[in-house]
Amino acid sequence: MVTSWREFWDRDNPIYVNARHKARHYAGLAQEIAALVPHPGAHVLDHGCGEALSAERVAGACGRLYLCEASPRQRDALAQRYAACPTITVLAPDDVAALPAAGLDLVVANSLAQYLTGPELDACLREWHRALKPGGRLILADVIPPHLGAAADAAALLAFARRDGFLAAALLGLARTFLSDYRALRRRLGLTRHGEAEMLARLTAAGFTAERMPRNLGHNQGRMAFVGRV
Repeated sequence: MVTSWREFWDRDNPIYVNARHKARHYAGLAQEIAALVPHPGAHVLDHGCGEALSAERVAGACGRLYLCEASPRQRDALAQRYAACPTITVLAPDDVAALPAAGLDLVVANSLAQYLTGPELDACLREWHRALKPGGRLILADVIPPHLGAAADAAALLAFARRDGFLAAALLGLARTFLSDYRALRRRLGLTRHGEAEMLARLTAAGFTAERMPRNLGHNQGRMAFVGRV
C-alpha cells in the first residue's frame, strides 16, 4: 500500500490519462515558465518539476535551469533525459539548501503546495527567499483553494482534453483514477488547501512582497497562482 505522496509520485500512476495528455501538460507548462524568465542569463529553479518533459524549452530561455524533484526515480530519469544539456542541473529537495544565497532570478513551484504541510511550505518559502536575488520572483502556482473539490478538477481536465484532442482517454482515465491509489490517498492523506488571504500572509511572513496572479499556470483556472517578489 502506498503510504505517502512522495511514494505515490515515485512509481507509475494514473494522473496522466495517456501520452498526449502528459506531453501537452508539460509543453504548455514549459511555455508559460519560459515566458516568465526575466532575461537570457537568468538562473531558474523549477521546484517540484515532475517529469519536466519539455524542460529544454525553459533551458533555452535562461542561463541555468535547476530541476528539483523529490522522487529518486524521476530524478534518475531527468538526469538521463537531459544529460546532454549542460545548462540543466537535477537536484533533490535537500540540495536546494546548498544553492548560493541570492543566486536565483526565478523560482517556480507549480502543483507543489498541496502536497506539503503548512510547516513544510513555510520552510520552502524561507529557503526560496534566501536563494533569490533582490528583485527575484517566486511563482507559487496551482494552489488549491478551500472550496475547490475533485469534481471541479475533473471538469477542468475534461475541458482541457476536449481542446487538446484526448477527451475519450480523459473519460476513461477519470474512471481509472476513481479506482486508483490516488483517490484513496486523496481521501486518506488529503491535499493541503490555502485561502488567498492565508497564502498572501504566508508569503509576507517569509519576506516576500506578494500578490495573487490573474491566471494560474496550466489548464485549471479554478486553482490559484501567486507571485512573491524579493
